[in-house]
Amino acid sequence: MSRTAKIDRQTNETDISLELNLDGSGTGEIQTGVGFFDHMLELLTRHAVIDLKVKASGDLDVDQHHTVEDVGICFGQAIKEALGDKVGIRRYGHFTLPMEETLVTTAIDLSGRYFMVFAADFPSQKIGDFDSELVEDFWQATAANALCNLHVVLHHGRNSHHVSEAIFKSAARSLRMAVENDPRTTGVPSTKGTLNG
Repeated sequence: MSRTAKIDRQTNETDISLELNLDGSGTGEIQTGVGFFDHMLELLTRHAVIDLKVKASGDLDVDQHHTVEDVGICFGQAIKEALGDKVGIRRYGHFTLPMEETLVTTAIDLSGRYFMVFAADFPSQKIGDFDSELVEDFWQATAANALCNLHVVLHHGRNSHHVSEAIFKSAARSLRMAVENDPRTTGVPSTKGTLNG
């Protein structure tokens, strides 16, 4: 069965169309108007081995926050929709990723409940013209709308670009593991019998 989703979101601040295939090949078509964010989403696509199309236009004359957060909302909603009843998935995923001087660990539980811990302080407030705090905003919006637990831990890192890249790659690898079909699992991987709340 196809594990895909298409989310459209229009507000006074953003207009977003997002398509997701959890069983893709790592192909991305990303256009958000925010160059660094596009780069991070391309990394996410490749390392999660998903297909992701994002077309977003936002009030970038104000700042980048609404665009980044709303793409996170749509991405989280798409994950939740594409997973359906979550029968047969691994549910949990984790990955520790080195990025030169940076080391990041992420862990995901597709539990149907939201909780996030983001223990990563960026060395600088800006990565080019991108606000580094938006990395947390994106993943918080994603986790809240996917209804998952997400933990992000920065062990060490000096370069904010590397920190962001390591977070996106590590989270992508964790997501890849969590959504994989587990051949040893029958039904939903929970004693409650559901992972939807």
